[in-house]
Amino acid sequence: MDVLLTNMGSAAAFAGLGFVLLLIGFVIIDLLTPGKLWDEIVNKHNNAGAILIGSVAIAMGIIVAAAIH
Repeated sequence: MDVLLTNMGSAAAFAGLGFVLLLIGFVIIDLLTPGKLWDEIVNKHNNAGAILIGSVAIAMGIIVAAAIH
């Protein structure tokens, strides 16, 4: 039972770290692009911006998964 709780705690910590890194990646990309990226995606329905953020999320996910593995 102790090993299960340790593994669950580790998984939760890595999930939290991955989420924080994805948020940091979004903020950095938002700062590097002209205008507000979230406004472009949500209000103006800019598909290119959505594809950019999706690509960043996938790339960051691969990096975090490789670092954890």
